[in-house]
This record gives sequence, structure tokens and C-alpha cells, in this order.
Amino acid sequence: MTFQIAALNEISSAGLSRLTDKYEITPDPRAADAIIVRSQDMRAMDFSDRLLAIARAGAGVNNIPVNRCSEKGIVVFNTPGANANAVKELVLTSLLMSARNLPGAIEWTKTLTSDVPKAVEKNKSKFAGEEIKGKTLGVIGLGAIGVLVANAAESLGMRVFGYDPYISLQSAHELSSAVSIYDNLDNLLPECDYITIHVPFMENTMGMLNERSFQLMKNHVVLLNFSRDMIVKDADVIKAVKQGKILRYVTDFPTDDLIGVENVMSIPHLGASTRESEENCARMAVNQIMDYLENGNITNSVNFPKCNMGAPTTMSRVCVVNKNIPAMLGKITGILADMDININDLLNRSKGDYAYTLLDVDTCVDETELRGALSVPGIIYVRIIYTPALCRHKPVNP
Repeated sequence: MTFQIAALNEISSAGLSRLTDKYEITPDPRAADAIIVRSQDMRAMDFSDRLLAIARAGAGVNNIPVNRCSEKGIVVFNTPGANANAVKELVLTSLLMSARNLPGAIEWTKTLTSDVPKAVEKNKSKFAGEEIKGKTLGVIGLGAIGVLVANAAESLGMRVFGYDPYISLQSAHELSSAVSIYDNLDNLLPECDYITIHVPFMENTMGMLNERSFQLMKNHVVLLNFSRDMIVKDADVIKAVKQGKILRYVTDFPTDDLIGVENVMSIPHLGASTRESEENCARMAVNQIMDYLENGNITNSVNFPKCNMGAPTTMSRVCVVNKNIPAMLGKITGILADMDININDLLNRSKGDYAYTLLDVDTCVDETELRGALSVPGIIYVRIIYTPALCRHKPVNP
């Protein structure tokens, strides 16, 4: 038996080529054990009972119905950091273009028809910009991208302030010691000549930059949004730009309202659109899918906890997705004990409302029997992974 993988959108061959002969690409998502997706909207899709995982080749998962997947025991992966350098480079490009007013200068130059050198020398002062060295940059969100942007800006001579109440230990370790951290966003905003935002789109970040935020900022601040469109309120930012409060607004997420507004630079969602980024994301997505399907391990899931026991070395590995409620682990191990199944090793982790348990057992477990025994309230899904050399009569990929 082989795993069926559906690839929505065009997924880099650098990733898909990593699939071994245990896998086949299917054009039908309903026949797939796992789906790899980039930007296609999956929120209205029906998922078959066969589907085990969805991997987003990118960081944001707002195109995936994560809550519905969780209820069905479908693990949703993303690829944090795989496209971080691509986004960082575009942020720096936009920062420099804004400082030197290059978009306006280039558009004006296109209008010239004759005696170009003379016209250029006469009018170039209209497009004089400023240097970013010595200016202050505020970085909202210090994840993989935010840290790279902060460190790069500091190396270019900017004073950098950061804000992230949920900064990870890894990000804190990687962040330059020259970056000052604020614990209150309201205190950071008035200090910055430039502000760039790098937070995920969630309920508590929707519209986080709005009219009130803009009033706290310096006059003629430059705002960059390479995070998500709805994190910045369009109507409020347009008003602030027209009033001159915001000198320029650069966004990677154009909307109907933003197009044509003077001093708004709309980029057609190019943050992660590099060959290298797409390859990195595809490789990571495929690796995570393969490790989950073959070994039951979870890395970089947005809805289930990290859980890794390496490759199975016992006869069977039992994978259990369940609600994160009291006494569930005891129920699971008790049921296995009642079935005279010896547990060699186990790992149990939780994340929010859900939990995941891996149990390595010294038996070629009867999957139908075990699933029946574990069919109790709170348990969402049970899967058995057999070690081929030890359970030759069992399917390798049940």
C-alpha cells in the first residue's frame, strides 16, 4: 500500500522529488492521505475520512479551516522560517525604496519624452529622500522574519526597537543584543521613523494597527505591512496617509480600497515569491508529511503539539489524537493493558484543546480490535504504524 498525496497549487519539484516510492501523487484531494497546499482556499472543501494531514508550504494558514481539521483529527502543518529570508529581503528593499522615494521618481521618469538629461537635472530635487542610517525602526513581531529584519536593519546602522509579548526562546537567542525590546506597543509607536509588522493573522491581531495606533505614531512615519492585510485597517490607514500622518504605506496585500491611493505602495504579494523560498517551503512541507505518515511524528503543526519519538523500533506504534481532557492518558494506557498489550515507550503532549499520544508497543496490534476498544468519548482518531521487519504480515502503511 502506498500513501496518496494531493498537491494543490504548483508545488516546487524540489520538494515533491523527495517523496519515495511509498508515495503517489493523486489529482483527487478526496483520495489523498495528505494534502500539500500554498494559497488555494480550502475553507469550503469537504475532507474525506482518509485525510490525515495538510501541509501549508508557507507560514500563514488562514486559507485552511484549522478548527474543522482539529475536530476531525487532521494535523495541519506549516513551514515557519522557510520563506523568512525572502520576506526579509523584500522588506529591506521596500524600506530603502520608501526612504529614497524611488517609486515616485521612477514613475515620473517614465513620463519624460525629450531633452531627458536636462529635465532630470532640473527636477531631481523633487524626489530627494533620506538615508536610513541613524533612523529608528520598530519591528512588531519577532518571529523568524521579524528577527531577520531587525538584525539586518541594525547592521545597516538603524536603531531598532522590537515588540513581541510571545517571543520564543529561539528568537530571543537569535535577536541582536543591540535591539531594544518594548513590552508595551503604545510606548514603541511614538519612537519610530519606520514601522514594520510581522505578526500572524489571528483574532487578536485583526485590525491591531488602526486610527488609535496611528495617532500615537510620529508625523510622517513610514509603515510597512508584510504580515496580512486585515492586521491594518484599510480605511484608517488611507485616512492617515491622506492627512500626512503616514508618509508612505507599503503593503504586500493590495485591496480594492488601496489601489490608486497616492503614497500607498502596493506589492502583489511577492514576499515569499522567490525560487529559493518556494523550494525551501516545499522541502519542509514534504519532510513533515513523510515523518508524520511513516513515523507518526509531528513537527511545526498549528493545531497539534510537537511530538517526536524518531522511527519506530518496536513491533507497532499506536498514534492517538484526543481531546485534552483529564484522565485521557490513563484511559488509553488502561485499555491497552486490558488487551495485554505491553507499552515499551510513550510520549504524550497537549496543545490547547487537543492532545497527541505516541505509544511504542511490543505487539503486532490488531488495528480493528484496538480502534474498537479505544472508541470512547474524547478520542478522535487512532492509527497504527507497523514495523515491516517485525510485523511482516501487517500492512506497512495502514
